[in-house]
Amino acid sequence: MELTDEEAVKVYDCLFPTMKAAYAKSDKGDASGYSNWRRYSTQSYVSATHGSRYVQNYANASAKAYGAYEEAGAFPPGAKLAKDSFMVNAKGEVSVGPLFMMEKMPAGFNSDSGDWRYTMVMPNGAIAGTTNGQGSANVEFCIGCHIAVAPEQDSVMLLPEEYRVK
Repeated sequence: MELTDEEAVKVYDCLFPTMKAAYAKSDKGDASGYSNWRRYSTQSYVSATHGSRYVQNYANASAKAYGAYEEAGAFPPGAKLAKDSFMVNAKGEVSVGPLFMMEKMPAGFNSDSGDWRYTMVMPNGAIAGTTNGQGSANVEFCIGCHIAVAPEQDSVMLLPEEYRVK
C-alpha cells in the first residue's frame, strides 16, 4: 500500500519515537544518536533500493557535504549516513523497518565497498550485518547497489530531488 505525502508525514511523526527506541536497543551507538544528525529529506519517501520502505536521510557533521547532493564529492573517513525506515502492508498497517547505516572508513578498509562500512540494524536492535564484521554477507547487497554510483558520487545514493532539503 502506498501513502500520500501527507499520510507519510503523519505516519513518520507518529512512529519516530518508536523507531528511535527500537534502534537504541542496539549496541551500535550511532543507532540511537542518528536522529540528532541533520536530516536531508523533507519527509519520508519510498526507496525501492531499501525494500520499497519509507525512509528519511540523515548525515552526521562529517558528512555535511551530503547536502550538496551531486556536487558532494568524496566523503572523509568518519562521514556517516543513516536511513531509518518504516513499512506499510496491504492492510495499511505500519511497522518499524531496519535502520540502514553507512560510514566512510580509512582507505584500505574494504576496496569492494569503496571503503564504506554498511550496517543494518533491525527493529529489535539486532545487527543483521556489518561490512567486514558479523553477518557481513547480509549487507553485501548494499555494496552491490551503492558501488553503481562510484566514483561519481563516492557510492552515495541520492534521494529524489522533490524530497531534498535545499
